[in-house]
Parts: sequence; C-alpha cells; structure tokens
Amino acid sequence: MSDKQNITLAVDRHLLKKARAHAAQRGISVSAMLADELIRLIERETAYEHAKARALARLRSPFRLGGLGITNRGALHDRENLR
Repeated sequence: MSDKQNITLAVDRHLLKKARAHAAQRGISVSAMLADELIRLIERETAYEHAKARALARLRSPFRLGGLGITNRGALHDRENLR
C-alpha cells in the first residue's frame, strides 16, 4: 500500500504543454516530475535550515581568536621576555 496522495493542480494550458514535453524528454510523467521537484525543494529548505541553525549556534558559542594566552596587562608589557 502506497502512502502517496493525489492532488489537483491548476496551471496555465501553455505551461502544462511545455511541462508535458519536458517530462517526456526525461521519460517520466508530469506528476513524477513535480513530485521530484517537491522533494528537492523540501530537501534544500531542510538543509538550509540545518545550516542556519549550526551557524547561529556557532555564533552564540565562544571562540578563540588565538594569541599568547596572556591574561594580565603586566605580562603583556613585560619587555624582559622580548629581549
């Protein structure tokens, strides 16, 4: 038993003619072509949302910019260690 469900879609007659020709060139039905496009659309949107969530999480977490790990002003200006 399939979990697929039919939908009704209203499109311009000329667009449908072009869609049928395009689907025929690919060797599939218009229905299959539209279903594939919907899958790709949802996958792209989901991937974008995941990437956005990861990027926002990285922005919220502290990050180290490098450096010497000097924690006080005196150690920063200690000229003895530079000679």
